[in-house]
Amino acid sequence: MTATRGRGRPRAPETDTAILTAALELFVERGVEGTSMEQVAKRAGVGKLTLYRRWSSKEDLLAQAIEQEVRAEVIPSAADVQALRPRDIVEHVLPAAAEMAASPGFRALVARIMGSAVSHPELMQVYWKHYILPRRELAAAMLRRAQQDGAVAADADLDVLIDMMAGAVTYRVLRPDPPDTAGMLRYLTAVYRQAGLYPPAADG
Repeated sequence: MTATRGRGRPRAPETDTAILTAALELFVERGVEGTSMEQVAKRAGVGKLTLYRRWSSKEDLLAQAIEQEVRAEVIPSAADVQALRPRDIVEHVLPAAAEMAASPGFRALVARIMGSAVSHPELMQVYWKHYILPRRELAAAMLRRAQQDGAVAADADLDVLIDMMAGAVTYRVLRPDPPDTAGMLRYLTAVYRQAGLYPPAADG
């Protein structure tokens, strides 16, 4: 009797997690060029063949590692904006946003992604799709609500306004002497206030 060959063992989620974690750590520490599949396998405690069964290239692996790190639900959703004042949304999201923006790990990840934008644009594309774009869409919805409330000029170019906000935060995150969490919270509050999304309490 001839035995029937099976499809093989299913992928273990914990193995994937270990590999993606190792890949992200090495990318932050050494960049794309300084990271190899062999190094990732060694740090994750798996064989190199295990990596190649799952990812065809180092770039594919790093793209998924970045996606796993930055892909998170944006709360509240754009649909919730009509039911909440921009001020309420800002008060809800700013503490966590400040803590993340002030963390050395996040600063290093952003710096690495931007540094590889020309040589490995697929990594920036992942970051843009799963982190930047959802937050731009939320900011646009908040600004449209603020226009309805009269806090933002009706003829304001929202894309330019969002670029100014994002650029200000990125500049502050990547400067040589970035603020701590408390300082970042004050800065983000000032940015949102300047944009018309977080007016002084006396104006409310």
